[in-house]
Amino acid sequence: MSDDHVYLTLAEGHEDDTRWAYGTGFEDPLHGVDTTVPDDVDAAGLAALCVALGDDALVSAQRLGEWVTRAPELEEEVALANIGLDLLGQARLLYSRAGQTDGTGRDEDAYAYFRDAADFRNVRLAELPNGDFAFSIVRLLVLSSWRLAHFERLASHPDPVLSAIAAKGAKELSYHRQYAAEWAVRLGDGTDESHRRMRRAQEQVAPYLGELFTAFDVRQEVVADLKQVTDAAGLPMPVYRPLPGCGREGEHTEHLAPLLAELQGIARAHPEATW
Repeated sequence: MSDDHVYLTLAEGHEDDTRWAYGTGFEDPLHGVDTTVPDDVDAAGLAALCVALGDDALVSAQRLGEWVTRAPELEEEVALANIGLDLLGQARLLYSRAGQTDGTGRDEDAYAYFRDAADFRNVRLAELPNGDFAFSIVRLLVLSSWRLAHFERLASHPDPVLSAIAAKGAKELSYHRQYAAEWAVRLGDGTDESHRRMRRAQEQVAPYLGELFTAFDVRQEVVADLKQVTDAAGLPMPVYRPLPGCGREGEHTEHLAPLLAELQGIARAHPEATW
């Protein structure tokens, strides 16, 4: 199966998203949306969900930003940075919604810059160091497939704000998954060295798959996506054995705190500063 076939197959059911491009969705996804929490929605649960999804996006964006000046080609550097910016935009919207619903009135900066690692609820796969390009591609493929499946469900959430955020985010995530799938096929079906690195990346990612499916049960959709890509790439499906611990419970690897220290350094050194 060629790269084009993988792209077209994954795009089935997303015909309106197949031409989505970075930076073209400048409309405000929340314009005209009623921000009142519906009576049948648990506000605390909604806030917790928005924080967890926002943390996944923020931490992933920070890791993707680390590829700037380090990616194999300038074009890929720009692409990875733009994917990171898409996720950063999702994090901002989700944190703002959390602040509206958790009763604290916190803004997006309070969630991003003034919480410690133990307060973050991102899945641990997002916080692992970038490793080589193959690892980052496999991780992006898994996380974008997983997040896309969840956002497609959230697009019908009874909270109109979260529903609108998910509907917009799904378009972006469809493109992220496409980008990662094309690179996965290129590397898996490439040279002996690129194939070896992809196999190693799969082994490194596999232990963290169980945590994803515990957080959101979209196993069927994610496995279907991964099977299409691995078949086209000549790679085996990853076999996972869950690791103990859970990022959603505030249990993280030793890699999250240094990442946050870099992310939060300026904001904490100059609180309330504006520029």
